Parts: sequence; structure tokens; C-alpha cells
Amino acid sequence: MTLIEQAAKLLVEGRLVAFPTETVYGLGANALDPAAVQKIFEAKGRPLTSPLIVHVATVAMARNLASHWPPEADALAERFWPGPLTLILPKAAHVPDLVTAGFPSVGIRIPAHPVALELLRACGIPLAAPSANRFTQLSPTTAEHVGQGLGDRVDLILDGGPCKVGIESTVLSLSGPTPRILRPGQITQSEIEAVIGPVEIGAGAESPGQHPKHYSPRTPVVLGPAPKTGRGTRLDSSNMPADPAAYAECLYRTLYDLDLQGLDWIAIEEPPDTPEWAGVRDRLFRAAS
Repeated sequence: MTLIEQAAKLLVEGRLVAFPTETVYGLGANALDPAAVQKIFEAKGRPLTSPLIVHVATVAMARNLASHWPPEADALAERFWPGPLTLILPKAAHVPDLVTAGFPSVGIRIPAHPVALELLRACGIPLAAPSANRFTQLSPTTAEHVGQGLGDRVDLILDGGPCKVGIESTVLSLSGPTPRILRPGQITQSEIEAVIGPVEIGAGAESPGQHPKHYSPRTPVVLGPAPKTGRGTRLDSSNMPADPAAYAECLYRTLYDLDLQGLDWIAIEEPPDTPEWAGVRDRLFRAAS
């Protein structure tokens, strides 16, 4: 039995498997099995009010989870899937309320990672999979990070190497009258608008990642000037990439490494306030809350 086959068997049995995606590592469970989904919340220490994103292998699997599939969903899936875009749509009746935190909508995406896609095809079920970390802590971008954060709370960790995107997916709600970005990510507002027209920017509890403090290392994060006391380090344009995609790819990995140094603080230069940096800025402001 291959490792993928072993992981698929565990998932079908209602167990937890951590697996790589292009964004961050996810903590996966059978999205249609409430008892399995409950284990995600327990392992992460995640409140039941925080909904989970469901990962699927095909558009057909995604359609099966939604009670309504608008033309915009087809256009966006064709352009961005597999990829770091989550679509929030009215949920089908068989999607457990536990997955959606009681909301009538569900977040769905097809991940762009060969290991994730192979696993989804092997198990044949949709996988609820938030980031494979303790709630509000740094999201893992390597298998080692998963082990450091969750330890024996997960039944199996699939190692697919470092994540290429490095921050969580853009979340776009199509469940209301106007498309709305609830969580920024690598895919920007302008890229989405080029496909479906005007999109609003907002917030909504039906999306994960809305907790004020989130994506946080144990070491306190300061945005702006470095504190005058204590031992710390500063991340700025001299030691972080100037390109937003490259910055995002290394952000969590850099913070994980710094967390091991026993620092009193990590000071970070605030990135530009432009659409391309929106995802990085969101993560930094929540980490510093």
C-alpha cells in the first residue's frame, strides 16, 4: 500500500490526515462525516463558530456540495481552479452544519498541489481542511511545521515539500447579491473582476480567517518601528522580497524560524497598501493584533 493509499484509507475511516496544498498544509477529514469533522476542531482547538473550507478534486465534486451554482462560479473555476481561490456558495443539504459553522453557505476549492489532488482522487470524498496548526497560530508551510504544531493530534502527515504560495487562499462569496472578497490572498480583486465584473471587499463570519488575532507566531509581532527594549529582529526591505508573491511564499517559514530563537519581539516593516499586497497585509495585521 502506498502512502497516498494509506492516507486515503485513514480518511475514509474518519481519521485525520495533514496534507500539502499550494497555499499551506491542511488538516483533512471527511467533510461529509460530522464525527470526523469534529476531530479537526478538537485537534486544532478551533471554535465551532469558525467554518471550514472543503477541498475537492473536480468541479463536479464542487457542484455536488452547492445547492446553487451560478454562472460566475463556472467562469472563476475555469480561470482559477486548481488554485488558491475559495468560492463560498449556498450549501447542499447533505453538507454538515458543523463544516459551515451553521451558515447556509460552504467554502469550496480545488487545490493546485499534485499530492493534494492525488489524495482527493484516491479517497473519492470531499475533505474539510483548515490549516494544519493550532487555532490562531502560524499556518504550516512544511510538513515539519505540522509536526511542531500538532504533534500526535494527526494520524498521518503527507510531506509534499514547502508550499509555493505560502498564505491561505482568497475567499470570494457568491452567496449574496454581489460577489464579495471576504479574505484577501494571492488572487487579487482586479484578477477576479477581469473574469466576472465588479467585486466588493468586505468581511463575513461565513469565511475562515476572520478572527482578529490570527496567523501568529509565539513571539510578539510589531508592525512599524522596532521596540527600544528587549531582544528582537526586524523584517524589512533589506531582508524580505520586494515582490508580494515571493514575500508571501517565505513569510510563515521565516516567522517559524524566528520563533525558535527565543526573541522578545519581531518588528516588521508595513508593506505597501496596494491590491497586490492585500493578502500579506491582512496576515501581518492579524499576527500583530
